[in-house]
Amino acid sequence: MDKRLKQLNNLRSFESAARHQSYSKAAKELFVTQAAVSQQMRQLEAAMGSQLFVRNGRKMQLTESGEKLYTATHKAFDTLLKGFNSIQTEEVAGTLTITSTQAFTSLWLMPRLYKFSIKHPEIKIKVVASNCIEDLRQGHIDLAIRFITTGEVDTSDDMVYEFIAEDHVYPACSPQLVTEYNFKEPSDVLNCWLVSLEHQGPINWPAWFKKAGVENYQCHKKWTEVSSGDMALSAVLSGHGFTLASQALFSQYVNTGQLVIPFNIKHPVSFKRYFVFDPNSAKKARLDVFIAWLKEETQLDDQSTMEAISQANL
Repeated sequence: MDKRLKQLNNLRSFESAARHQSYSKAAKELFVTQAAVSQQMRQLEAAMGSQLFVRNGRKMQLTESGEKLYTATHKAFDTLLKGFNSIQTEEVAGTLTITSTQAFTSLWLMPRLYKFSIKHPEIKIKVVASNCIEDLRQGHIDLAIRFITTGEVDTSDDMVYEFIAEDHVYPACSPQLVTEYNFKEPSDVLNCWLVSLEHQGPINWPAWFKKAGVENYQCHKKWTEVSSGDMALSAVLSGHGFTLASQALFSQYVNTGQLVIPFNIKHPVSFKRYFVFDPNSAKKARLDVFIAWLKEETQLDDQSTMEAISQANL
């Protein structure tokens, strides 16, 4: 046997360090210390007789030799995982851990999850609501539902990023508010309280005002600021003015008549919804069942919501 094959444990650390371009991130992924990873890389370089990394600021950059070794090790570990999955006769029954934002899990996923449980009682779903981008491997999470407003998707973590839907954003309010104010023009929203997020990003009221041709919005004084989208919709459902909300969040309330979209004017920025998961997951069969159900629900939801918005603006 080639004595270099004794480096398999070090190669596992090397693949992680090369993928992250960081010894500290590799250590976190492998549940070892950074010093241990550094020592393993020194041992591997000695066995290979070649330098594999050079430091570039905070990043550990691969040398030409390192690039060649990373390509080989990454492919080898991927092949091993596929082999493991092919011989493990995994049943669909079992547990899946899902993560998404607090607002999406509260307002979209949880009100529909009972339907999945009726259809697939053999699959137990654990939901982790978080407004942070969770590390799927570290958190033992099987699927993340993420929302991205930019065109670029960072796939450096070797996860699959599957585009599912585009969630457009509209100003939403209660039907009681429409009856009270009899809105005619987009500028009429300035007569009401406007609910905004503490950290708005590109989806904000000024951008919608410009799209709708509303002037003098800078002088508006009636503002309520909240930290999450579910809080904003909770306020609006009680009659507290307007908020900017995506289809995923307001859909069930528009379909039941609890919210309305008085002006069919989309915000110029939309959310791109992605499913993120490990393509080599040992739970892939179970994950495929859940993803297929999510896609069905998304399609049904989009159709009914757009019909409700069109009817409200007739």
